[in-house]
Amino acid sequence: MSDQNLQPVFQIQRVYLKDLSLEQPNSPAIFLEQEAPSIEVTLDVAAEPLAEGIFESTVTVTVTAKVKDKVAFLVEAKQAGIFEARNIPAEQMDPLLGIGCPNIVYPYLRSNVADAITRAGFPPIHLTEINFEAFYQQRLANMAEQAKLAAEAGNTDAAATTH
Repeated sequence: MSDQNLQPVFQIQRVYLKDLSLEQPNSPAIFLEQEAPSIEVTLDVAAEPLAEGIFESTVTVTVTAKVKDKVAFLVEAKQAGIFEARNIPAEQMDPLLGIGCPNIVYPYLRSNVADAITRAGFPPIHLTEINFEAFYQQRLANMAEQAKLAAEAGNTDAAATTH
């Protein structure tokens, strides 16, 4: 094998809007409201292999705007990218897919969400920047905590069945 075959490779193959939905269940009456809406944003990140050395990374966001108890609009969007990642050390692959790829995809998602909200007749909502490294670390901590709780629950169940 030549040295070139062992060089790490990371390339963007494609970035695309995978899913976008917009609901305005209380239109047109909601446009007559004078009160500013409250905004709730949820975010998720996922990655999966598509082929040898090819991965899809997705960032999903849900933006819900409410005036009092009425939904003004609900936007759900999933932005994705296809990435080639070869000869990357195993311990670096998960952070690459959980931090690096979302950092590339997210600006496109922000733009698409702001555009959809504007086209729906509302002032644009510009999603804040996300520290995907902190998001990744929090996700790892949550998974570790869930595994710990599951193990403890398993030990409790085993102890309960032996008595």
